[in-house]
Amino acid sequence: MDALITILPGDGIGPDVARAGRDVLARIAERHGHRFTFDEQHIGGIAIDETGDPLPADSIASCKESDAVLLGAVGGPKWSAPDATVRPEQGLLALRHTLQVFANLRPIRIYPELASASPLKPEVLEGVDMIVVRELTGGIYFGEKTRSEDSASDLCTYSRQEIERIVRVAAELAQKRRGKLCSVDKANVLETSRLWRSVTDALVAEEYDGIELETLLVDAAAMHLLSRPADFDVIVTENMFGDILTDEASMLAGSLGMLPSASLGSTHRGLYEPIHGSAPDIAGKGIANPCGTIASVALLLRYSLSLEEEAAAVEAAIEAVIRDGLRTADIANDRKAATTDEFTLAVLDQLS
Repeated sequence: MDALITILPGDGIGPDVARAGRDVLARIAERHGHRFTFDEQHIGGIAIDETGDPLPADSIASCKESDAVLLGAVGGPKWSAPDATVRPEQGLLALRHTLQVFANLRPIRIYPELASASPLKPEVLEGVDMIVVRELTGGIYFGEKTRSEDSASDLCTYSRQEIERIVRVAAELAQKRRGKLCSVDKANVLETSRLWRSVTDALVAEEYDGIELETLLVDAAAMHLLSRPADFDVIVTENMFGDILTDEASMLAGSLGMLPSASLGSTHRGLYEPIHGSAPDIAGKGIANPCGTIASVALLLRYSLSLEEEAAAVEAAIEAVIRDGLRTADIANDRKAATTDEFTLAVLDQLS
């Protein structure tokens, strides 16, 4: 097949891991007879430096024309002064809004060989295989904001329509998995959460008879993610809660560098990125973990290009490299650490 893929390397280690993702896509195209065209554009801090805009018009145009978008990372202290009016993260929020990707899927699985990299006991990690579905274009991140010298505010709003569409995505995933859906809110305090709970309860009862629905307050969910993670199948929650809980859940896998994500909307076009940040302290040192980005490539192949065989091949390649003992610094423990390029080359060898 032919596909246009926009690459947004961004800041910090973003270019390091985005290069790994591009190399894997190129190898998949070569081995399976596809033709992937790549268009590299700016986002985030580098875009501010080059154009003054964290998401320039050329980047927007490329993303709108592409079949999928692969992102590295954005942000860094250079652009994060308290009085900064233009920030790298504004580019990421604008990109999500532009592409209307409202459902962020973050799969969390445990490689048995990496159980020792997690701070949790190995027996707690047995059987962990979940997906967190995070609402991505609503809530407090997108609400009206005010700030003066003495006060500030961020408005959190959700509509019934926004809640229904994200819960449907999560429920349909649960139907294809173990049939368990956990909805996370803060309904004992927040009106948005009370609406979220009532809409979710009614929708699942009316449309998804076979789904086992559990509802947890976000503080309880944070506790249970560490005490009984294997009990979860699909978790659905609002924007900020999902952001926080998935960073916590990354510790189950041993490192933020391990986890991918797919941001999807109503069309085939999606935005794919590792969940880690830009890690400017290790940028350019060749030690970043590319697993999250390479696993995001697998999600890109699956959800935007409908290439399930190729997606499975990428996931199997990551698993084989880990099984063979190669580790980047964040998951090495007392092993010798591989560089970003060494790990990527090992995955490419598996794909060959």
